[in-house]
Amino acid sequence: MRKFIRIVLCLVVPFSVRAQTLQNPLLSPYTGFGVYSSGHTDVFSFTNNQASLAGIKNFSAGLFGERRFMLSELNNYLAVAALPTGSGNFGLKASYAGFTDYNETQIGLAYARSLGKKVDIGAQFNYNGIRISGYGEASAVSFELGTILHITDKLHAGVQVNNPVGGKFGKDQEKLPSVYSFGLGYEASEKLLLSAEVEKEENQPINVNAGFQYRFIPQLQVRAGMSSAASIVWAGVGIRLNAVRIDITSNYHPQLGITPGLMLVFDLKKQQE
Repeated sequence: MRKFIRIVLCLVVPFSVRAQTLQNPLLSPYTGFGVYSSGHTDVFSFTNNQASLAGIKNFSAGLFGERRFMLSELNNYLAVAALPTGSGNFGLKASYAGFTDYNETQIGLAYARSLGKKVDIGAQFNYNGIRISGYGEASAVSFELGTILHITDKLHAGVQVNNPVGGKFGKDQEKLPSVYSFGLGYEASEKLLLSAEVEKEENQPINVNAGFQYRFIPQLQVRAGMSSAASIVWAGVGIRLNAVRIDITSNYHPQLGITPGLMLVFDLKKQQE
């Protein structure tokens, strides 16, 4: 009974700031970090703003998994891939969250390109699904739009809109909420990135994600930050081994505890070097 109450609290209490309670990783500020930059972007960045996909120069792919508050019923898995082409860059995102009796899935196809040296734009179309044992399944289609401005070589800004017109699930017409975000990134050096993002979900309070990334050497980096609405702090260490980067991540909620995560990033360019 105590475990059931904790699961309910995990689903309801701290995550009113995200479009769906399970579908977005609790560590999404970590996985999507680097979006407002030119030298710290990776394949996961487009999950926070599709326009950052335009900055990917080589085929890249990644896997991420987290166990929310150490509960197997709240596992979250995310896979992404990016393919640069001569006519723009394409991205694929697939996610699964939950367990046998309740789970959420999403498949998204993204596209981005640069409009000169100062502006990147991107869009993504998503197929969202929910399955509840004994009640069946429901699905909804949504889309996201993003843009990034490279104000200077060091200062970058962006806007992202998620589901602005409101997709709905099944016969009950449960609406996916709209989410709007604005972010800034400052590359103080090749090693240090400072970034902050303000996020507003429909009918919810404003959330601020802020953090930094520091690259000690090309093979070692750290990220750390906080999310204001859920009072969460997060951090992680990334180690690069040739073409693969392995990140060990975690965040902490004062009432619900620790969420560990593991991220793998594969970069074809690093394999060729």
